[in-house]
Amino acid sequence: MMSKNRKAFMVGSGIGSLAAAAFMIRDGGIPGSNIAILEAMPVFGGSLDGGGTANDGYTMRGGRMLTTDNYECTWELFKSIPSLEHPGKSVFDETVEFNEIMKSCSKARLIDKNRSIVDVKSMGFSMADRTELLTIAEASEEKLGSTRITDWLSPKFFTTNFWYMWSTTFAFQPWHSAVEFKRYLHRFMKEFSRIETLAGVKRTIYNQYDSLVRPLVSWLTAQQVQFRKGCTVTDIVLETPGDQLVVTELKTIESGNKATITIRSEDLVLFQNGSMTDASTFGSMTMAPVKHTKTDSNGWALWEKLAVGRPECGNPAAFNSSIPESNWPSFTVTLKDTVFFDKMEALSGNKAGTGGLVTFKDSNWYMSVVLAHQPHYASQPNDVQVFWGYALHGDRAGNFVPKPMSDCNGEEILRELCGHLNCEQESTFAKANCIPCRMPYITSMFMPRAKSDRRMPIPKNSKNLAFVSQFVEIADDVVFTVEYSVRVAQMVVYELLDIDHEIPAIRRHDKSAKVKFDAVLKAFA
Repeated sequence: MMSKNRKAFMVGSGIGSLAAAAFMIRDGGIPGSNIAILEAMPVFGGSLDGGGTANDGYTMRGGRMLTTDNYECTWELFKSIPSLEHPGKSVFDETVEFNEIMKSCSKARLIDKNRSIVDVKSMGFSMADRTELLTIAEASEEKLGSTRITDWLSPKFFTTNFWYMWSTTFAFQPWHSAVEFKRYLHRFMKEFSRIETLAGVKRTIYNQYDSLVRPLVSWLTAQQVQFRKGCTVTDIVLETPGDQLVVTELKTIESGNKATITIRSEDLVLFQNGSMTDASTFGSMTMAPVKHTKTDSNGWALWEKLAVGRPECGNPAAFNSSIPESNWPSFTVTLKDTVFFDKMEALSGNKAGTGGLVTFKDSNWYMSVVLAHQPHYASQPNDVQVFWGYALHGDRAGNFVPKPMSDCNGEEILRELCGHLNCEQESTFAKANCIPCRMPYITSMFMPRAKSDRRMPIPKNSKNLAFVSQFVEIADDVVFTVEYSVRVAQMVVYELLDIDHEIPAIRRHDKSAKVKFDAVLKAFA
């Protein structure tokens, strides 16, 4: 059937679904009016969020790291998406121009217990550390299997400058998948030699919802794509004529009403299976976030239902079965004065937007904060500043607040931060609104897994069903990135629509002699 007669249904509205819709229109010839994006939440964009107001406090669960040395599919897509604020320019154009002005060069990547900037010119490796790192980097994925990082690296390795910086940049825990850790070492080998300055990191003008999601949604809306908020898909009905896998119906609940969407065999269903931000909750200055579990979750249920008896659909239990190992808390702080920014800029030597994560390496919570260029929200008034932080060990008692960060309200988080900075809370955060966030599945994609747990985006013998998420397999690429979602979307659309365009190849910086040489020099510094 001609593409113009095909219909496509996206279950979920994360960046993968939005990108897939754009590729269908731009490269596949499917009219936007034939595409429907079904989203249970009241806002589109999935985990790329940025909400709130200056009065009520801004919120952001997190942000994905971007580079222009990688992210081949992402930037290829956003060269096609017009800027919302700069007529005649694309999102890619405005992002590159912004980063030419706001160059990253962190001068205070780590702060120690004495409130001093740690000298991180050396990675702090012993010869044993170097040997272990090389061993895991060169081991085959078959050999690594479902092992954890701790199965390959000794306890001392986790006290090196490298680990403090690499783990907080990418949100790795020692118990995470050795395969994923190895993939990051290869994909971001170019960043290894500059991890202490984060010079390879690129930033969007605003938070990633305002800078990436909003322009993409605006473009898709102009193409007449149907956006349906508050539409929960409760079941994907499959039939198996012959040896094929065919979606025939979508069962939905919309505005409290149950409905059935009939799917023809030539139509397409793209499903965002699993969610790293599912069951996340926000707190306030006086209240800690409620602790939701899988019983409060909707994001995994449909995948679990679909995977029963169908190994070709993957294994969600490998990723969502241990909240203590996959969760961490974050916080967003809205300020009505410049006191905190002034203190941090004086301490770090970086103007807001030119540094990176500042990690308190001796923090029991393993806390980091980052000051982005202001304004960080498109709606942000000139007299308001916003910063974000998170803790990889939010289940431990703090150094200055004797309770886990996951049990803390905003006031208590600011008290702990002031302790690490040796400053007075009353004067530093007199006009602050700190909104904490708990995310039980935020690193679920990093959980140790067998090769069979994460399947190909298009299941074997599928006629019209594909998966677009962080929980499918793309050889050599790394999850927990915008690029992974966009790449899988492009792969799926091009295969299902038989589009004869080349997908941008993964740049193998790890094969470059210069990059390897620079990495060796850094390892022996």
